[in-house]
Amino acid sequence: MRFTQLRPASPSLALFNDSHPGPGDMRVLCVAEKPSISKAVAGHLSGGSFATHNTRNKYIKNYSFDFDFGQQWGSSSVTMTCVTGHLTNVEFTNEYKNWSHPPPESLFTAPIVKNVHDDKKDIAKNIADQAKYARLLVIWTDCDREGEHIGQEIVDAAKVGNAAIQVKRARFSNVERAHVLTAARRLIELDEKQVNAVSARIELDLRIGYAFTRFITNNLKHLGGPLAELVLSYGSCQFPTLGFVVDRYFRVKNFVPEPFWGISLTHNKDGKQVRFSWARNRLFDRMTAVLLYERCLDAKKAKVTKVQEKPTRKFKPLPLTTVELQKAATRLLRMSGQQAMTIAEGLYNKGFISYPRTETDRFDKGMNLRALVQKQTTDQRWGPFAQGLVNGGFQQPREGRHDDKAHPPIHPIAHVAPSVLSHDEGRLYEYVTRRFLACCSEDAKGMATDIELQLGDEYFSTRGVIVLERNYLDVYVYENWNNSTELPKFTVGEQFEPTEAMMTEGKTSPPNYLTEADLIALMDANGIGTDATMAEHIQKIQDREYVATITRGNDTAGGAGGGDDEEEANGAPAARGGGRGRGRGGRGRGGGASARGGRASGLKVFVPTQLGVALILGFDRMSFEMSLGKPFLRKEMELQMKAICEGSTTRRAVLEQSIAQYKQVFLQSQEQVGVLKQACREFVFGQRPGA
Repeated sequence: MRFTQLRPASPSLALFNDSHPGPGDMRVLCVAEKPSISKAVAGHLSGGSFATHNTRNKYIKNYSFDFDFGQQWGSSSVTMTCVTGHLTNVEFTNEYKNWSHPPPESLFTAPIVKNVHDDKKDIAKNIADQAKYARLLVIWTDCDREGEHIGQEIVDAAKVGNAAIQVKRARFSNVERAHVLTAARRLIELDEKQVNAVSARIELDLRIGYAFTRFITNNLKHLGGPLAELVLSYGSCQFPTLGFVVDRYFRVKNFVPEPFWGISLTHNKDGKQVRFSWARNRLFDRMTAVLLYERCLDAKKAKVTKVQEKPTRKFKPLPLTTVELQKAATRLLRMSGQQAMTIAEGLYNKGFISYPRTETDRFDKGMNLRALVQKQTTDQRWGPFAQGLVNGGFQQPREGRHDDKAHPPIHPIAHVAPSVLSHDEGRLYEYVTRRFLACCSEDAKGMATDIELQLGDEYFSTRGVIVLERNYLDVYVYENWNNSTELPKFTVGEQFEPTEAMMTEGKTSPPNYLTEADLIALMDANGIGTDATMAEHIQKIQDREYVATITRGNDTAGGAGGGDDEEEANGAPAARGGGRGRGRGGRGRGGGASARGGRASGLKVFVPTQLGVALILGFDRMSFEMSLGKPFLRKEMELQMKAICEGSTTRRAVLEQSIAQYKQVFLQSQEQVGVLKQACREFVFGQRPGA
């Protein structure tokens, strides 16, 4: 690949102007969401031959080259540049920035203004300057809601320089060359509905977040102690996420074990010992269990009532979504969800994997998956398995029930040698690749034998499995399926006296604290956040010290009773970008996860701090219909965002409805603020009610 580096005498001379040579008068300005995508797209469209110009922002380059867009645009002179996430933020006017006056409830209707971030003004000016010489603006932001909104911000910046510029967007899900070229020649319209949905969410997060943050902070600081100087931040996703952690904490803390009893049968035959499970499993009444057990002993002989041998299988995994990637990363790779998303974003930017923010768990039948498998045949670890798929073992992946109509499931785009990647990049890339290859393989196959018998009036059963074909398990090392103990031969009607019949007893176990995988699953099921933001919300409740992590064997909540975050609210409008791209690396506090919630060594689970408990219980004890610690209000808001995207409602209607709902809760909270204060006295200061 050949690059031509042209260094201008000064940044002001780097502007693409009328002197730029080209095949015709058509001039096109292309703008990506981040520098890495801008450079990759420029490389593909130019065939590797482009001129590079500096700008006033050290992270932003302008690339100039010629490209034939086909259709109505034809051969064009192109400038490719980029932004670094959101260009603008919304904020209240100056008279509403004082925390003391006017009162917080005024923020639900206070005027707001949209401004270009101070550190983004050079970027916006670069776009406006380039737009002066272009007839067409092509948006190359990520194809999701947030990317659509950033696209509109780019349009607004371009129209400062050229109000008549035409606008199109490129729809792409990875930066593989053929995919980029296809996207450039099949330009579509920017989706105004998605822009409006994000715009509504930004305004709601601003109003709701700031109103409740000021309300909570101003009322609780008078309690003194650790709350005197704290900013107690509220967010409409953050609080329900905290609520899940608090709810599970009290389920564990208040758990009372219950004794139970059961019956177990063991029989030795042909040198093999078989254990049979009781059909009733267990009973919580000892006398009833004793009675049934004695009847079994009186019956003496068991009779085989069913022997069935049939094929069985272990299903290969579904194609990979963002939520499943985060859950797997926390459970299998011991990464936090935030770390996993940051790494996945980096792999995407380098062209190694597809876009990592997707709800889709089914591949479009038109995708050439075999070609993607072929690229993996050179790998020393899974290359032979991939070659087997190429040689005839390929199977179409399973189809899930979700399709966001924007991006395919997460999959590898190119083969990458381990030496090119960092340790964590390599582990995440390996997971994505092994999962993809497993999707393109066959289910594991086996033979299951089910035996049922009757002893007196009670029924017992056992099952044995022999694995015949491992198939996808040979590459998907994250799952196991092993042979069970081989069963001796039984025939229907056969009678025998069991070698041993025992009455067993035990106690119920408490639920586990939430792992990050558990928490992500709860957020997903309850509509809290999006697949792309869940990890950020989990990180926020840790940063604010509302939640701490503990490891196995430590059953007390760690952390102090508060946080020292100076941000006013969860809903800061610059939710994406901030000058460093979209992601923000995790701090290692979110920890790993496990299906058993921390019972295995070294796994991290979430527990609330005393401050976190006080905030959630304070609002829960107000006992009005829509508690801020429950997911219902935010879930309704997320559904309304989808409705805007689908065209069944409008931005204005959603703003009016959601603001009215949250304002009602706000006024109710004001009336019962004493309940919140008492919860803080109880949990933060250790004062019992009435003391």
